[in-house]
Amino acid sequence: MKVGMGRNWWLLAVRGVLAVLFGLYALLVPGMALATLILAFGLCMLLSGVLGLLAAMRVRDHNERSLPIALEAILCLAFGLLALLRHGAAALAWLYVISGFAFLSGILHMVGAIQLRRQFTGEWMLMVNGAATALCGVLMILLPWEGILALTWLVGAYSLVFGVLLVVVALELRSRWRSRTVRPA
Repeated sequence: MKVGMGRNWWLLAVRGVLAVLFGLYALLVPGMALATLILAFGLCMLLSGVLGLLAAMRVRDHNERSLPIALEAILCLAFGLLALLRHGAAALAWLYVISGFAFLSGILHMVGAIQLRRQFTGEWMLMVNGAATALCGVLMILLPWEGILALTWLVGAYSLVFGVLLVVVALELRSRWRSRTVRPA
């Protein structure tokens, strides 16, 4: 198992918990304004980007490949800043921004899963997560008006599932890391 991934399992778990909290917020407060959803999305993306950059730097410190992690972190930071600085943008424009982020993030998760295939038997969860994320992005682009009407619910449900899958992957990484670092006496 890659050392950086094993040691940084908790960063992935924190990102998953943030996504779960954001998903619950979006689902449990259905009357909130789209601007509030965009601001919450921006904050979560900024935090996720910072955590992703930390993970990429720690993985890189162990001379392991960190490009997919770093690219996703940069995307998170860019979309987070955009959401916070332009929160009054039209709903349709934000639908495309969020769907573009979901599509690109899903592709990067699938690339990461392919890279983990040799070291991690549970990589299929990350692959399913990436495919679901990319599909969510494509559906929002194909159904823009329906997407606007259901944006809060769709983003909330996606974020909840995404977060749970990230936590599952993080716990699996932790379990495998700990089993490799504990040596018999």
